[in-house]
Parts: sequence; structure tokens; C-alpha cells
Amino acid sequence: MLMNNLIKFLTFDDVGLIPKFNNIKSRLDVNLKTLLTRNIETKIPLIPANMDTVIGDKLAQVLVDNGGIGIFHRFTSIENRLNFYLKFPTFFQSCGITDWENTKILLEAGCKNFCIDIAHGHSEMVADIIIKIKSICPEAQVIAGNVCTPEGFQYLVDAGADAVKVGVGGGAACSTRMVTGVGVPQFSAIQSVNNIRNEYYEKTNIYIPIIADGGIRDSRDICLALAAGGDTVMMGSLFCKTLESVCEKEVDNNGETWGKYRGQASSDFQNEYFGGLKKGTVPEGISFKVKITKTGQELIDEIAGSLRSSMTYLGASNMGEYHNNASFFESTINYLPESKPRKEK
Repeated sequence: MLMNNLIKFLTFDDVGLIPKFNNIKSRLDVNLKTLLTRNIETKIPLIPANMDTVIGDKLAQVLVDNGGIGIFHRFTSIENRLNFYLKFPTFFQSCGITDWENTKILLEAGCKNFCIDIAHGHSEMVADIIIKIKSICPEAQVIAGNVCTPEGFQYLVDAGADAVKVGVGGGAACSTRMVTGVGVPQFSAIQSVNNIRNEYYEKTNIYIPIIADGGIRDSRDICLALAAGGDTVMMGSLFCKTLESVCEKEVDNNGETWGKYRGQASSDFQNEYFGGLKKGTVPEGISFKVKITKTGQELIDEIAGSLRSSMTYLGASNMGEYHNNASFFESTINYLPESKPRKEK
């Protein structure tokens, strides 16, 4: 039996960016505007994860105030989803592969922006939903995913996706890789998909944005994800830690506020929403407490500042230049310890 050649993949911790010549006078001159989908722009490349402990009205309003666009989750009543659409008509509505009736109701209400995401988006069922939506509303903008391979990206684009979510198994509340052994390290997933996206663009002159979803812990990861080819970055736990997130919150005896963050494939969520795990399935997510540390505006300002600084180190005044100017190196395990601030003992 012939063995497949092993492919080397890298995580964010394995790489760094090489600085380039810079002629940008001020970091404030850097433009963070980017494409969310083929036809929709956003002024900031940051998206709260479409999870039931993250996105709600208050966090959505913070995004609106910053020129951003979010994606509402689907794990609530159709009445709540319709109300959210009426409040934020430019936002995207999530849909799965088993709730087509609700998707039709949203289409009939005038919704034209959808996000189809399941654990394994390189799937015939996802393509079918894209085609159904486009047959009813040809001008609809459809985000699809999640995938972590060039083949998965191309499959969804061929089905009509207007943006693709990239990332399998890297989320803070995701245990897919540990349960199944499946999933590609996020940096290499983004980079490999970006390569085929660029080839597709050269052939067709059609640019399909990438949403880097998962594996994000801090501003460093965000910068690397965007430089590697992401047009936007989706974050769950970081946005969950904001005062405006929709997670359940409680104040402890020390006066600190904590919230519950959970994956949609966790036992906690499955038991509450579906009344238990489906027969023959196992949890692929966890739930845990996070410390609520700042407002959504503070988080956005901090990340935007870090990103502008990173872009000037690469001589990039906009996201397109950031992609084009990015050169990476593979590091040893000694790079991160050297990179962190160190106090004298």
C-alpha cells in the first residue's frame, strides 16, 4: 500500500511577519475597510462569531457604530430572527441545512444576506442551500463554510458562495480535532485557500473574500490571519468577553464579572437547545467561563490599533496591500519566548 505524502501545516505560533519598507506617515492613514462578501464592504475586518453566547442586539449596535457588519445566530425562534433582521437589515442571518422553512420565511421578509455554516462545509448539502437561496433571490449574498482546504473553497465558490468561512477545529470551544483527529492548522488553512482564491481571481476577475474563523487568541493572531489572506476575522471568545455580548453573566464575590461561553456542538448547548445529543453523535465542543474584561468598543479599538501598526510595518495602507506585502518566516519554538516582554528576575 502506498502512503500519502505528509503535508506540513503551520499554526499561528509557528510563523511571523517580515517587516518591509514603509512610506506611510501615520498609522491613522491606514484604511481598514475590507470586503465581507463579493458585493458588501465593511469598515472593520472584525466579526463576532454567530454563536448564541456572543452576538445579540447590544453587540450588533457596537458593530453598526463602527461601520461593521455581523452575522446573527440561528439558535433561537424565527420570531427573534425576524426581529433582529428588522433592527439590523444589513446584517447576515445564519441558516443550516435542516431549517430551510425558516430560511424561506426570512427570504419572504426581504432578507438577502445569509451565512450557511456547518462543521464540515465541503458538503453537497451546503451547495444545495446556496443554490436554493440564489434561485429565489439571485441578488442574495451568501457566506458559506466552514472549510479548511483549497478544494473545499473551490467547491463552495462553484456552488455560488459570495464569501467562504475558513477554519475547522480551531475554535476555543471546539473539540473536533481532539474527538475526530480532523482539522488543518489555521494559518496554513488560510494561506492555502488564499492561494487558490488568487488563482480563481486571475482567471475570472471575481474576488471571493475569506473569513478566517477560529484559532484567534489575541491581536497577533488577528494580524497573521489577515496578512495570510483573510479579508475578515471571526472571533468568538474575544467578543464573548465584552460587556455587550449576549452570554449569561454573573458577578462573583470579588466584584468581577464572568460569562458562559460555549460551542454549539457542546453537551451544554445540545442539551438545552435540542433536549440532548442526537443518537449516534458525540459532543465536539465545550463550555466554560470567561472573564468579562472590556466593552466591545474597547476591544475593537485595541485590535484596530494593533492592526494599523502591523500594516505600517509592512508598508501597507489598505488590506489589499497587506496581503500583497506579507512575507512570512517559519520560526522555532524559541521565537515566541524571545518575542514576549520579560521582567528582570
